[in-house]
Amino acid sequence: MEEKEISQAVISRLPRYFRYLGDLKDEGIERISSQELSDIMQVTASQIRQDFNNFGGFGQQGYGYNVGYLYEEIGKILGLDKEHNLIIVGAGHLGQALVNYMNFERRGFIFRGVFDSNPAIHGMKIRELAVQPMENMEAFVKENDIDIAVLTIPKSSATAVAEQLVSYGIKAIWNFAHVDLNVPKEIQVENVHLSDSLMKLSYNLASHDTN
Repeated sequence: MEEKEISQAVISRLPRYFRYLGDLKDEGIERISSQELSDIMQVTASQIRQDFNNFGGFGQQGYGYNVGYLYEEIGKILGLDKEHNLIIVGAGHLGQALVNYMNFERRGFIFRGVFDSNPAIHGMKIRELAVQPMENMEAFVKENDIDIAVLTIPKSSATAVAEQLVSYGIKAIWNFAHVDLNVPKEIQVENVHLSDSLMKLSYNLASHDTN
């Protein structure tokens, strides 16, 4: 039997469900209905049920959802029941901020190494991780079972570095460089264009001001 293909729209909502359910769990709430979750998240109850039905439903008629169980199951779907080893390529302000953000580790995303092409910062420590030269990257990726690379480098070098990472065996790239990467389809890429998000905010602000 073929595995059901889940739409990207559903997948994009899963981290938000996970975050809200985590908050509810921390508040000691044990059970919640789709309508109650709808009121909190501003997603229709019908949409919530449809989303969860892609993975088996999780709820019981007349009972709703067990918050702790649903939180754990969505975590498994998101792959958060296992650790992921990451490297940062680009030790500028953004790269340093990401390494220093402790919440990633709580979710199982562990930064193992930091690399940069600037010799002046080689050896600089970022949370106990010494910045290494790019020449060390291939051996490090293979020896430390790195599966995710985070790119916080200029777009002029991002494409070439991404190609190198793919050849080293990287399975996924979290890309903050302002360029869309063209990599083999089996390589998972999440492009984060910060300026796009800010321009969307600007549009919404301008639209609100004209109403």
